[in-house]
Amino acid sequence: MSSNSVTEKEGSKDNYYVQTVNMDAPPPPVPQMQPYQRTYGNPAPLGMLAYGTVFLCSSILTLASKQVGSSNLVLVFATFYGGISQTLVGMWEMFLGNTFSATVFTTYGGFNLSYGALFLPQIGLAAAYTGQQFYYAIGIYLAIWDLITFVFLLGALRTTTPIVATLGFTVCALTCLSANAFTGNPHLATAGGALGIIASFGAYYGALSLFWTQQTTFSFIRLPPLIAAPSNV
Repeated sequence: MSSNSVTEKEGSKDNYYVQTVNMDAPPPPVPQMQPYQRTYGNPAPLGMLAYGTVFLCSSILTLASKQVGSSNLVLVFATFYGGISQTLVGMWEMFLGNTFSATVFTTYGGFNLSYGALFLPQIGLAAAYTGQQFYYAIGIYLAIWDLITFVFLLGALRTTTPIVATLGFTVCALTCLSANAFTGNPHLATAGGALGIIASFGAYYGALSLFWTQQTTFSFIRLPPLIAAPSNV
């Protein structure tokens, strides 16, 4: 018998080879589905723009009270922009886990809604008082919000310089406006309006430093966030 015939027989045996299965071997791993990575936006710029816009409108009307007369224009900004937007931003910040931002924005959303309600004749707040009582009530109202803002200022000292400056000038502005409501001193109203404008520009800077990003504009336009304190303090 030749060697070629032996090789052919061995090859034919290999063709009929049946692979055995090891029953003790672990099963093959089941392919895992990759989790969906959801991307969330930053609602803080919207809240700070609303904050600054309402304060800017109110401060300008305070400084131009003789030329404008009625300050009912602030009702539009305070209710439909500041009040609604900041309340929504506060809820979104709470969803994202930012307790401080959620508390500040939701609180000022309520402040703007209540401030706009002061100028609604349907509510009748001004008609419920006689003489100087309404102005004294406004003084108490502003003093309470001044205290709340000061509490927020203490809690924001490690954030950014624009936020600290915004809250700090807001405290000073509300102090002057509250004192003006009690005393009727026009210089206090002027000081409160000027300080309010400065506070609004601080809010605008803080909003634009978060809003102007690498994906939206050029590097020479973007603003640095200006961290107020080092992280180890």
